[in-house]
Amino acid sequence: MIELSKTLELLFENEEGRQVTVSVDQPIEPVDAAAVANSMAVILNGNTLLSSGGDLVAIRGARVVERNVNVIELP
Repeated sequence: MIELSKTLELLFENEEGRQVTVSVDQPIEPVDAAAVANSMAVILNGNTLLSSGGDLVAIRGARVVERNVNVIELP
């Protein structure tokens, strides 16, 4: 049996210059790029998330990741 899952990943940069990824399971498709950009701006400007490397300081991008899982049926 094959299971397909999709995740929307929001990519930010923190104060240390490292990437911080926020994942959203089962995004509504098609993904609205403008809505994603606006949401990311709200997160960034509102300083609502913290990382171990400090505050988020920039938006790096966003992507939809698809994952196929092959479940092996055991006897």
